Amino acid sequence: MVCSSFGSRTSDFAVTELLLNCTFEAEWMTELKYWCFDVCVHVRANSWLDWHLKVLNTMLANMMRKWMSCLEMMVRNSSQVMMRSTTVLMPWACRKIFLGASMPMVPSAIQQRGIVPFCKGLDVIQQAQSGTGKTATFCSGILQQLDYNIVECQALVLAPTRELAQQIEKVMRALGDYLGVKVHACVGGTSVREDQRILSSGVHVVVGTPGRVFDMLRRQSLRPDYIKMFVLDEADEMLSRGFKDQIYDIFQLLPPKIQVGVFSATMPPEALEITRKFMNKPVRILVKRDELTLEGIKQFYVNVEKEDWKLETLCDLYETLAITQSVIFVNTRRKVDWLTDKMRGRDHTVSATHGDMDQNTRDIIMREFRSGSSRVLITTDLLARGIDVQQVSLVINYDLPTQPENYLHRIGRSGRFGRKGVAINFVTKDDDRMLFDIQKFYNVVIEELPANVADLL
Repeated sequence: MVCSSFGSRTSDFAVTELLLNCTFEAEWMTELKYWCFDVCVHVRANSWLDWHLKVLNTMLANMMRKWMSCLEMMVRNSSQVMMRSTTVLMPWACRKIFLGASMPMVPSAIQQRGIVPFCKGLDVIQQAQSGTGKTATFCSGILQQLDYNIVECQALVLAPTRELAQQIEKVMRALGDYLGVKVHACVGGTSVREDQRILSSGVHVVVGTPGRVFDMLRRQSLRPDYIKMFVLDEADEMLSRGFKDQIYDIFQLLPPKIQVGVFSATMPPEALEITRKFMNKPVRILVKRDELTLEGIKQFYVNVEKEDWKLETLCDLYETLAITQSVIFVNTRRKVDWLTDKMRGRDHTVSATHGDMDQNTRDIIMREFRSGSSRVLITTDLLARGIDVQQVSLVINYDLPTQPENYLHRIGRSGRFGRKGVAINFVTKDDDRMLFDIQKFYNVVIEELPANVADLL
């Protein structure tokens, strides 16, 4: 076997970037298997790649002899390997290559720019559009830096809602499926005793909401001694008035030398100012406000004149469009219940979720929606932060959001990771000003809904 093909490139982060810098067209898929294996064999001395080797040893041990000649061919012809922009870390690539998992091979811009700095242990502030892979970016960075021989909490991730925390937990488990990573979601509305039991048994990563995480720290059920990574997802919301004090309280209990990652689709100046208090020379990966609109999502409005006409307009849409899955946003919990009753009264099958529902009910509803057994979900901004349901093709703003920043989070529920999506905004005379503000805020033109909207879904 050739043992020095990659020469000096086998230093820790050079190899990281090598692994992260390969994207292959379909015809190279077979060669990618060989090349990935060859890289890992030749960097066995790098202890941080042990988990890569675990993945590959499990899946490829019985194929080594069969592939040996091909490995040597790939090394001899290494110049043929197409190096392009950043892709995913190895477990993700392996799931895609060997198992056909539904994970994109081509990285988003935030993944291209964000994974390596986070893997190097740097403090990072990252901003990108919804649906472009921010969650996978910091999950990948965390998984690369964990010491799997120490079953203690080494990474703490905070999210503003229970649903988002549980979504992050699922992404972390999926990416770390073959690594033996232990992840737990600490969120309100669940059993405190169960949290204490799981934490006492040992986990590598805790994902949670601020209230429950602080409670676990205060009870000393969550020990901060080994925590070396601290991530705030949807940071603008986390650092808003409702969460700021809790974030500070938690941060004061963490070790002094800790890596901090701040991630969000919007990053207002006041949020950036607050982060200076607990970040050390962060790498900033930001986008201009007029670059925040989502590629692939067509945005339209419908003039409904009066509030009373919205329901008829909504029913007309659902009777004429073939929709895979959709989310309908309203501004109050009471209106969620009202609209759900009205839609069901007209024989439309819909689900609903909001903050007044108990956690178990919300979990069941979200599980049904993700599985596709429920196709229409009515909700408030509770769901506008980071919930990733790939099949959503349509978002309807029955009510326009009260803040322009929330518009991006809402419409980002469709068109996830480059897929097609449509956002339709119901606009009354009272909403004209907000529609104008949204267009000005994001430097976009939202056009009137065309007659052929069905062709866009």
